[in-house]
Amino acid sequence: MPGVGAYAACMAGLRAIKGERIIGRRLAGGRPVLGICVGMQILFERGVEHGVETEGCDEWPGVVERLQAPVVPHMGWNTVEVPTGTTMFAGIEDERFYFVHSYGVREWTLVTNDRTRPPLVTWAEHGPEGEADRFVAAVENGPLWATQFHPEKSGDAGAALLRNWVATL
Repeated sequence: MPGVGAYAACMAGLRAIKGERIIGRRLAGGRPVLGICVGMQILFERGVEHGVETEGCDEWPGVVERLQAPVVPHMGWNTVEVPTGTTMFAGIEDERFYFVHSYGVREWTLVTNDRTRPPLVTWAEHGPEGEADRFVAAVENGPLWATQFHPEKSGDAGAALLRNWVATL
């Protein structure tokens, strides 16, 4: 899934080629999908950028909105809070990753049932202590993985994460 662009433009491009159906078919067949940056954002139910609200792929509940930090965009290296049991971050739990974004999912509420395993959610913060905004940095949900950061720009840690994903193919 694409890693650069605005939410509405990305969804328009995806819908033009029926990309959301392709994603759905891949996931229904248990085949891996990886979303990067805006490619992660569009997997949520909707996004709001510059006052424009756009429906997303609705794989997860949540709203992509502007980060509430003193300085935006969030650009640079950052640590992440990795959940227990992750395959995505196996061997790289304490590494830093490269972020470039102004929008993210700041709240996560997921209702699950006994039949489904809840997604593993990784968090990060942007901004000075006491003013930092917390946001979803990555989600691991069976064959569906997504990162707000750019693994391809994250050096050895990003390469290891991509190897972890390729191992699921």
